[in-house]
This record gives sequence, structure tokens and C-alpha cells, in this order.
Amino acid sequence: MNVLVKMSIVLLMGILGGRLAKVLHLPYVTGYLLGGLLIGPSFTNVITDTNIKVFSIVNEIALAAIAFNIGSEFLIEELMKVGKKVFIVTLAETAGAVTIVFFTSYFLLHQPFELSIILASIAAATAPAATMMIIKQYNTNGPLTKTILPVVAIDDALCVMSFGIAMALTKISFGQGEMSFLRMITLPFVEIIGSLLLGFAIGFMLTFLANKTKTEDELLTFVLAFILAGGGLANVLHLSPILTCMMIGATLTNLMQSHRKVFHIIGKFTPPIYLFFFTLAGASLHLDVLGKLGLLGTAYIVARAIGKVVGAGLGAKMMGYSDTIVKNLGFSLLPQAGVAIGLAMIAKQQVPQIGSTVSTVILGGVFVFELIGPIMAKFALSRAGEIPPTNEASQEVIN
Repeated sequence: MNVLVKMSIVLLMGILGGRLAKVLHLPYVTGYLLGGLLIGPSFTNVITDTNIKVFSIVNEIALAAIAFNIGSEFLIEELMKVGKKVFIVTLAETAGAVTIVFFTSYFLLHQPFELSIILASIAAATAPAATMMIIKQYNTNGPLTKTILPVVAIDDALCVMSFGIAMALTKISFGQGEMSFLRMITLPFVEIIGSLLLGFAIGFMLTFLANKTKTEDELLTFVLAFILAGGGLANVLHLSPILTCMMIGATLTNLMQSHRKVFHIIGKFTPPIYLFFFTLAGASLHLDVLGKLGLLGTAYIVARAIGKVVGAGLGAKMMGYSDTIVKNLGFSLLPQAGVAIGLAMIAKQQVPQIGSTVSTVILGGVFVFELIGPIMAKFALSRAGEIPPTNEASQEVIN
């Protein structure tokens, strides 16, 4: 079947999934995922694994745009007020997931130290895309919403650092430490700093050109060009596309007075890309991984969920946040996808002794968290009273 026809099928199935989700009062993200699952290898195989690889460029564009939008929340004036508090809360929820997953795997299930520490480090990752879509769909607003976005942004940076340290310890344990321990644990920090510097440089240039644009069409073209350049250069330089594009958005937000116009314009372009991204993500989910999970996989899913909820709650309580945030923040941080899969693939390549087990557990976890994560995020935002009743009752499938 022609590739363009298959792309149209993905889009149409995503719309149908979104319609079904609306009827069932579920987040549209869940509907997109279920629609994709139906046309993927697990069921009809209309969209094959080969097709998914061919369409991967759309995933990169979607993630870059999502990261750019998250960057809009990093206004320096606001960060000066809550920056320290948000960082400590993120550190707490990350530590909660890492600690409980490691304890469960190593002490309760008696798994090898190397396997336990790698799984624990990847458990810290949170997928910003699903949470961002829930916030966008229901037009949520309030203290919880304003806390979630910076937390999910900082979360992935901390995950990259924890994974780098875990990999260094694992390689030394397996006798693969070709480079010094110090160099291995500093590489993640170099990646993060490099990503932020690259994002700032591109964001600065974008701000300069955006201020000189004459029409909305020209402005949209500039923004898309620089977002794509950020993601592409980050890949070439082995940096983080998510952190780079997030920094582009943050830089523009702080340097451009009319920055809201930019994000409004890009919002008109991205909905079909987001729909395609999540429907394709559903197609890439394989039901057979659930049968391979076993006790370790099940324990990973439960332990990560507990770690996120308890860690975020304790961190928020310690920082003096309201009970609404204490009780709900962790539930909004459960989605897990791209970053976790990427780190699992790195582990599979670099430490083959445990790579297959890591890959199976993480892919199974991603399957579960991608489906239940958006539902739990909606639950948290609804319980916090940040979903307006009108948005709960009537929403377009694509905003």
C-alpha cells in the first residue's frame, strides 16, 4: 500500500479514536493510542514496523514542537519565584521513582545490581507529550498545571544524568570501563549543558528574526525552520533534541515581548502532527511484550508509579505547596515513552549482558504507562479542579 495512503489511514484512525474517547469521556490521547493500536502489528498490521520507522521523522517534528511549547512556561520572572521549589520537587519525584524501583528489583526480587540500577535510572523519565496534550485538550489552568510543565521538563534532564551514572557503574561492574569513571558520569552533564547552549543560541537568532517579520505566514515559517534546525543539530551533535527545543522556546519567551503570538501561531499548525504522533505511537505498541513482562516487569510498573506519586507528594509537601498539588502532582507524571525507550536501546547496545531484559521491561512499562498515564493525568487535573466544566463536557477532537 502506498505510504501516503497509510499516512492518511493513521490520521483518520486517530480522529476516530479521538471521537470514541470523547464518547467515553477519556483523554483524546488515549483514543489516539487505541486507534493506532488497532491498525498496528498487534491487530490488523495495516501499519507495519517498517512503516513506523519510515514515519519516524514525524515523531521528531512532534517532539520538537512539544518541547518548544513547554519552553514557553519558563518565564524568568516566574522561575525566580518558584524555581528552587520546582527543582526540589522534581528531584524528589525522580529520587522516589529511582529509589523504589531499585529497592524492589534488588532487595525484594534479588535481581542483579547492574540490572536494578539501570531500570531504576530509566524509571525517572516522564513523557512530556501526553501530559502536554491533556493540558491543551482541557485548557487547564491553575497551580497544578503551572507546576507540572516545568517539572516534566527538568525531569528528563535529571533522568539523563541518573542514567549516565548508572551506565558508568554498570560498565565498571562488568569490566567494560574503557574510559574513566569521572568521564563517564560527566558526559550526561556535558550533553545537558551543550543542549541548553545550543537552544539558547538558536532561540536568540529566532527572536531577532521574529521581531522583524511582517506577516504571520513568515513568522510561522521562521519558527518551524528554527525548531527543525534545533532538533536536527541536537541529533548531529549527540545532544538532547527535547532540551534543545525547550530552550529555544524558553529563550524566545524571555526575549520577545509578543512571544504569545508566536505560540498561538504554531498552535494552528501542530494539531494534525500531534494526532499523527500519538496514533503512530499506539501502532508501535506491541501486545506481546505484556506476555513477557513477568514478575519483574509488573513490579517495575507498580514501583515506578508508587515512586512518582510518593516522591512528588513528599517533595511538594516539603516545599510548602498546597494539598491539591501534594495529592495530585505524582498522578500527572506517569506517562513514559520516547526518552525511556531511547535509554533502553542504549543499554541494550552497550551492556548486552542485561540489555534484552532491560528492553523487555521498559517496553512493557511504556505500553502500560502510555495507556493509563493520560487517564491518570486527567484524573489529577480534574480532582485539582483545574478542568473547566465546559471543557470537560464539550471539546473538539483537534483543537
